Amino acid sequence: MELLYSIVIPVYNEADNLIPLVEEVEWVMHAYPHAWELIFVDDGSTDSSQEILQKLVDAKPYIRCISLKKNYGQTSALAAGIRASQGTWVLSLDGDGQNDPRDIPLLIEHSAKYDLVTGIRKKRRDPWHKRLIGKIANRVRSRVLNDRVQDTGCSLKIYRRSCFDKVPLFNGMHRFLPALFQIEGFSTQEVAVHHRERKRGKSKYNLFNRGSSLVDLFAVAWMRKRKLSYEIEREL
Repeated sequence: MELLYSIVIPVYNEADNLIPLVEEVEWVMHAYPHAWELIFVDDGSTDSSQEILQKLVDAKPYIRCISLKKNYGQTSALAAGIRASQGTWVLSLDGDGQNDPRDIPLLIEHSAKYDLVTGIRKKRRDPWHKRLIGKIANRVRSRVLNDRVQDTGCSLKIYRRSCFDKVPLFNGMHRFLPALFQIEGFSTQEVAVHHRERKRGKSKYNLFNRGSSLVDLFAVAWMRKRKLSYEIEREL
């Protein structure tokens, strides 16, 4: 059976969230007749995440795990999972349980018309400072890139796997994937999704780990401006 969906989940010290998250994903995906896989990318966890992932891999044939040598960050972990994926479509979500797997069917439904569908967290369940920083970052990014995306920070997305053969992967790219898809001529769309409070574990998000975002933003803006664009009239 053709593998249709690859679900990629980067993980860094999320031991308490792994089993509940797998149970939720199973409940959603078992309703589909298509073959699917779940790829965890352990981004150098120092808690018991690796041991739990090993048990999950041993118990469930559809689960795969990639372990990185150290903590490289969300972008590298996501890129490693995408490159290892075998599905026609790649779904991504966070390993902290804040993305709701029950929204996956909504993204799959919209993917019939688009190459990338990303969630919009209409009611973010985060501390005020995270919401404020995210709001400012989204507004600046949208203004500079004109990518028509309200919430690029939402990790819940579905991508056509073949598009990544043309989309460049670099540090920080996970924040600009809709714009990068658009640069290559691929179609994108947003849909409203749920967002949940973190119930277990500790957030890894802070102002300092977004320090390179402004540089990345202008790099993507430069790519958009310098993208080759031409039409061949005829060949003799």
